[in-house]
Amino acid sequence: MPGGRLTQQERQQIALGLADGLAYAEIARRLERPTSTITREVMRNGGPNAYRADLAHRATEQRAHRRKQAAPRGTKAPAHAHGRDPEAMRAYEETYTTVMMESGMPKMTARVMAALNLTDSGSLTASELVQRLDVSPASVSKAIAFLESQGMVRRERDERRRERYVIDDDVMYQAMMASARSIARTVEITRQGVGVLGPQTPAGVRFENIARFLDFVAESTARAAEQARAILHTKPEAAPEDGGEPGPGG
Repeated sequence: MPGGRLTQQERQQIALGLADGLAYAEIARRLERPTSTITREVMRNGGPNAYRADLAHRATEQRAHRRKQAAPRGTKAPAHAHGRDPEAMRAYEETYTTVMMESGMPKMTARVMAALNLTDSGSLTASELVQRLDVSPASVSKAIAFLESQGMVRRERDERRRERYVIDDDVMYQAMMASARSIARTVEITRQGVGVLGPQTPAGVRFENIARFLDFVAESTARAAEQARAILHTKPEAAPEDGGEPGPGG
């Protein structure tokens, strides 16, 4: 299986595959690439409906050029905490961002969310996000505003009176509850449609069934999130100090 960056010819094959309606997995198989590589490539360059090979290739070259300018020749990438591999971290951040975009999150919002999630502290300042993501302060501000509206990020002041954006251990719980509320709102609007269309008409029946389905999904999502919330606060068990295996008695 080939490695390294996608070539311009491969990007053209991706564009042709998308035009033919092929799934990411099939395109990946034909190029002998991981499916995650194709998914990440498409999602970071406009999505399946707007992907263009020439623009994607140019954008990749521009990103590579910016990275070279940020790290002059002869310098090493700063060491990551806990001995993490910087290249592996960068690749994973892109993959994580792509997954959130596939779930419907706007690209910049997904990038900000990924950056916050992948820090051990779970917090960054606006200037740190601007520098890390190489974007404008306005882009960060807009993404943060959306995340705040969903209860996924909060603001606090650090000891230097700088405003920090923070994610809590409850971030996934808040995301699920926000999703449940959004679905519940859709249920409400759908049921209004039943009254307008007429409950005995084919369209009215269809709307009522949709409303019942979504109502069940919203209730189940909220209930499951509440039941599983404690998992988000689970701490890893401490290893035995002597490093030995526990005996039969514990």
